[in-house]
Amino acid sequence: MKILVLGCGRLGARLAMDATSEGHEVSIIDKSPRSFSRLPSDLPAVVVLGTGIDEDVQRSAGVESVDTFIAVTDNDNTNIMAAQIAQRVFNVEHVLLRVYDPARAETYRKLGLSVICPTRLVADVIEQELPNFRLSADLTGRS
Repeated sequence: MKILVLGCGRLGARLAMDATSEGHEVSIIDKSPRSFSRLPSDLPAVVVLGTGIDEDVQRSAGVESVDTFIAVTDNDNTNIMAAQIAQRVFNVEHVLLRVYDPARAETYRKLGLSVICPTRLVADVIEQELPNFRLSADLTGRS
C-alpha cells in the first residue's frame, strides 16, 4: 500500500515508521525541517518539506498514486483542508485526519471524511473508567 502522511510530529513519525516496517511505501510531508529528525536516517520513505494544503507539495509527495492519505499535523484547519484536497482534488480512496475539536470532527465526518478525534477518544476512556476508579486507602485515610 502507498501511504502519504501529513505531519511529522510524534504521531506522524510513528505512523511512517510502523508503515514502512510493514512493507508499505510511505511519503511524509512537514513544513518544519526539524520535524524530520524524528525519523531514522535510513527510513525508506519519501520526505517532502512544505505545507500540506499546497497541491504542488502533495503532488511532489506522490498523492496522485497513494491509497491512503493521513493528516496528523497539530492544526485542525490544516488537517481538514489537506484532507479535502486529497479526497476531492486527487480522489484518494482512504483519507483519515486527526481533529482535536469534537464539534468540527462530527461536521467533517458527515462530509465523508474518516475523522479521529483524540479529545473525544480520551474523554470516552476516562468516562468509562470513572465508575471503576477507586482511590487507595493510603490516599483517602480510609480502610
